[in-house]
Amino acid sequence: MEYRETVTKLAEYRQKIGELRDKMRELQADVEPEEVQDYAFASTNGPVRLSELFGDKQYLFVIHNMGASCAYCTMWADGFNGVLGHLADRAAFVVSSPDDPKAQGKFAAGRGWKFRMVSHRGTEFAGDMGYRRDNGWAPGVSVFRKEGKRILRVSDAGLGPGDDFCNVWHFFDLIPEGADGWRPRFSYT
Repeated sequence: MEYRETVTKLAEYRQKIGELRDKMRELQADVEPEEVQDYAFASTNGPVRLSELFGDKQYLFVIHNMGASCAYCTMWADGFNGVLGHLADRAAFVVSSPDDPKAQGKFAAGRGWKFRMVSHRGTEFAGDMGYRRDNGWAPGVSVFRKEGKRILRVSDAGLGPGDDFCNVWHFFDLIPEGADGWRPRFSYT
């Protein structure tokens, strides 16, 4: 297929994706929230409850991160660092992983991360949210809304190669072969 013809067809597909996203937002607006408990986490500043992570915001993004051993989760977190100010203007934002707070702090400092981190180690949080599978962790994001003393989960989505939450995959989609087996690393030379 010629270049111009391909570009036109891809533009049509992108428009269809946009229309599908509109439908997804409509469905998301009608979701019945799920009430969750006020989980306790560990942080570099001591214990903190889920309700405290909202600060003065009504909404809270919690990233379910597999920890410092996962190059994929590290790549996503690197990307979140870049959009943190934009997200934090609308909602609170925190990354949760099984790593202990000291290890989290050291790893975050080495990567220049600006966002808050909490450890869910020893809690049922990740499992209750659906991000612990087969004795391992799974990456994702949950969105919570605070209503008085109630905490409601209003949405969640898994993270994985090609997802909507890491623009690296979408840039690779512009290369004819796509990602072509590419995998993230902790550093590149």
